[in-house]
Amino acid sequence: MKISGYQLFWLIFTMIFGMTAIFTVSPAVFLAKQDTWISIIVATLIGLFLTFVAVKLSLLYPEQTFIEYSQTILGKWLGKILLIPYFLMWISVTGIILREYADFVFISLFSSTPLWMIILIMLGAVVYVTCTGGLKSIGRCGEIIGPISAIGCLLIFIFSVKDWNWLRILPVYANTGFLPIVKGSFIPASFLAESFMVVMLIAFMSNPRRAMLSSLAGVAAASVAVLAMTVIVILVFGPNLPAKFIYPLYSVVTYISVMEFIQNVDVLAVLLWIIGIFIKLSLYFFITSYGTAQLFRIKRWKRAVWLIAPIVFVISLLPRNTNDTMDYARFWLAAVFPVNLIGIPLLLWMIGTIRQKNRAH
Repeated sequence: MKISGYQLFWLIFTMIFGMTAIFTVSPAVFLAKQDTWISIIVATLIGLFLTFVAVKLSLLYPEQTFIEYSQTILGKWLGKILLIPYFLMWISVTGIILREYADFVFISLFSSTPLWMIILIMLGAVVYVTCTGGLKSIGRCGEIIGPISAIGCLLIFIFSVKDWNWLRILPVYANTGFLPIVKGSFIPASFLAESFMVVMLIAFMSNPRRAMLSSLAGVAAASVAVLAMTVIVILVFGPNLPAKFIYPLYSVVTYISVMEFIQNVDVLAVLLWIIGIFIKLSLYFFITSYGTAQLFRIKRWKRAVWLIAPIVFVISLLPRNTNDTMDYARFWLAAVFPVNLIGIPLLLWMIGTIRQKNRAH
């Protein structure tokens, strides 16, 4: 199972762009109003820095996954204890993403279909692609789906131009100030920081030296796309309405109508986002299954798929409504983001660098 730098770029772009554009615009606009685009720029800088840390950490031991080198750096038992919050994060976030996808599809397309059926269909597709080819198959899917998502983003940008009102983005900074803009950046930054999963992917690269360029370029490209979508939402709806929408970007797409000829493009947009979410789910499912096999020394890692799949399915059914998934999002921002995606990676990078320097001496 080897992937190229090109595949890694599209995997990161597709994984980050779809859900960040759908789910983070509304809470960011609530805090930063018309200056949300500045918040996205701040979030981009945070995401690029955390991606840099994750890649530098992995390049200390480029032939090992995060499961292996965390034990190399901290020792066998302390390293295994450190992995507990990551397994809890990977399993829970896979279930929650699956549920958020199902809620989105239920609201936008199939309101008469049982929610568990929507979940089961996507989970079946994720299990299939993971079992048949593992990361190699997911990488090839990313090569196809990534450019399609980018084209879809470009089409939304072009078709929405006639509805833009540049006065809605003014005044810049004066009505919000520094603190709301920074607070508004945390939610999109926490989504961009999911590029941390490269710590499980670099060991599978045919040329690990390309990991830094591919990872940073993927995060940067996805951030630019999210920035463009955020600006479109503000230019079309202004600084107040998007904060009241669950999916403001979807509302923009339903608003598109060009010369009474191009209409109902929301179905196409939903399909683009679904395939993007498929990539994200597949990556999370793969690293959870493969990591579980490595931790418990299961020789055939695909056996772990049948352990993880039922757990993820049950987790996806636990939220009673979108308020419960929002509670998880708040927990993600308050605990998972600062600890799992910032604190521990920085600590491991510093300790691993010191240990390697000591060995060299």
